[in-house]
Amino acid sequence: MQNLTSLVEHHLYQKGFDSRSRRGSGGEIHLSISVVALVEAVSVLKTQKDVVLIGLWAAQDFSAEGFTLFYCFERRGAKDLFVLEVRLVGNRAISIAQEYPIASYFQREVTDGFGIEFSGAFDTRRLFLHEVYGDDFHPLLKSFDGRRQEPSKITPEREYRFKEISGEGVYEIPVGPVHAGIIEPGHFRFSVIGETIFNLEIRHFWKHRGIEKLAEGKPPDEVIKLAETVSGDESAANACGFAMAIENIAGVSIPRRAWQLRMIALELERIYSHLGDLAGMSVDVAYPVGAAPFFVLREEILRWNAGLTGSRFLKGFIVPGGCARDPAQDDLENLRRYTLSFSARFNEALDGVYDSAWVIDRFETTGIVKRELAAPLNLTGPTARAAGTAIDTRVDHPYGLYEEFKPEVETGESGDVLSRFQVKAGEIEESLRLIGDIIEKTASGAVMVECRPENGYALSLVEAARGQNLHWVCLKDGRIDRWKIRTSSFCNWLAIQHAVIGNIVPDFPLINKSLNLSYAGNDL
Repeated sequence: MQNLTSLVEHHLYQKGFDSRSRRGSGGEIHLSISVVALVEAVSVLKTQKDVVLIGLWAAQDFSAEGFTLFYCFERRGAKDLFVLEVRLVGNRAISIAQEYPIASYFQREVTDGFGIEFSGAFDTRRLFLHEVYGDDFHPLLKSFDGRRQEPSKITPEREYRFKEISGEGVYEIPVGPVHAGIIEPGHFRFSVIGETIFNLEIRHFWKHRGIEKLAEGKPPDEVIKLAETVSGDESAANACGFAMAIENIAGVSIPRRAWQLRMIALELERIYSHLGDLAGMSVDVAYPVGAAPFFVLREEILRWNAGLTGSRFLKGFIVPGGCARDPAQDDLENLRRYTLSFSARFNEALDGVYDSAWVIDRFETTGIVKRELAAPLNLTGPTARAAGTAIDTRVDHPYGLYEEFKPEVETGESGDVLSRFQVKAGEIEESLRLIGDIIEKTASGAVMVECRPENGYALSLVEAARGQNLHWVCLKDGRIDRWKIRTSSFCNWLAIQHAVIGNIVPDFPLINKSLNLSYAGNDL
């Protein structure tokens, strides 16, 4: 990544722009540039192979008064991250969505939160602020004190504009945001001829909770609890991501045993999440008998979670500085023995699905996510891997002891429901292997160190069950000044708009379940 930094710096120097590079607390390389230099910097990045925009966020009064934008890039295959740090004059910025399409989604989020406008943007619709919020309301500004806002009058001019598909026989099917099942709210607007889907547009953020704003002014020990609520079945992943950022700011290394325990928790979370997905896909093709063994195994894992950490969903276990609890070594050995018996039962359950021709018929060629979408949309996790993209944050940007206990990256080729089923099944077996290897080499010793940083900022990435989650934390006087979270669901939700094209409406629930994206992971 240093070569990438040098390329951009050299190009900017030739064009007469100043730039300053430095290494951040999390190991990422920052390059500070002006707004007008952004276009030139992006033009260089765009010529480089496998450079992906994985995050874009804003901070107010970061190093001086005003706004700073952070553009985080990843080069596939390189460990370091590259961050363009752009200091704004006023609230005007330049859109880079023509070069990096996912930037459009990030930009809309920044505009809603801070009121920053991006010239040249091709989509300026609101994202998480719906029509009931006033035009001048931007909740991430320092001036917003959290008071209740009176709803604004919704006029035709302020209504959200969906893409219109016209033609003979085309009709729309609006689904949600209120659903018949016990699920979170999300709106899906289908354009259909007969039963064939020609277009889908999603609109989420119906229960936006303001978590990033809630964190402002609070100490890290309180905010770790907010991290666990970002998405209920990613409690360990987001607690770990937040804790890693705090530890990077403090410059502390947690004990080896603490990292081993964290990794066991992270892999248990991956297992129970994927088991729920395999069961859900089976249920959605009317095969509850095939789903039952996965549900049973999932319940057993949740009970192991409770026994080892005190929480079925692993809450309160990972904290800045290590782990809040140290399970007995005998309990860990019992878990290792359980994983051996688990494998045989799991494989038997898989055979029940693979031997059912009509189940495979529903899975195969349904809901294809094309490989070429992975980079422009920043797709990660099983969604990207099932389409043939061999990316995994545990391998690409190893944290903790993942360089020592390296997972094999499971990939597919077809990008359909069946491929996602197979990839998740393979990841369960790989997580079982990792847990066994870690327990076999578990070290004795402490599980906590003191971690009380005062000032600084750091970036961290973790591989949750759904894909890559990003945390950026800025501390001032020991309290949160800015915390940015980007879960994998934020980007991966865009994949479903492409996956359903050409499929029939009854296959939508199956496609949706195979991706298993989080509504709460958006509604921060």
